[in-house]
Amino acid sequence: MKIGALELLVIFVVILLVIGPDKLPQYARKFGNAMREFRKASADVTQEIKESVIDPLEEAQKPLREAMEPLDELDRSLKADVKSVEDEWKSIGKKPPKTTDAPAQQGPSASAEENPSSPASAPEKENVENGGDTP
Repeated sequence: MKIGALELLVIFVVILLVIGPDKLPQYARKFGNAMREFRKASADVTQEIKESVIDPLEEAQKPLREAMEPLDELDRSLKADVKSVEDEWKSIGKKPPKTTDAPAQQGPSASAEENPSSPASAPEKENVENGGDTP
């Protein structure tokens, strides 16, 4: 509930009529002191609740959170695995996209024979050059 300017004006006029203009500053001072004390008391109570209730609860929850971390990681991993299986299941029966950019290779042995400078064919080449002797 919000108090508008008109409501404040009505409240001020009623207070002025009830208290009188000569005692108004004295009561305003008392009201200000009371508000200050109320704010101080509420801040103290809030701090006390935080120190006696919230902080111990957070300390008690800390080992539980640490224990839950591996389970959360496992949960994320399982969800990712289930998602990949679902994607593969949905792709069954669909035609794979055609790629005409590169010719199909016949496996790793075909690439080693085509490229004699590759590391996979280098020992065989040395062995043949040395007459079959291994170094």
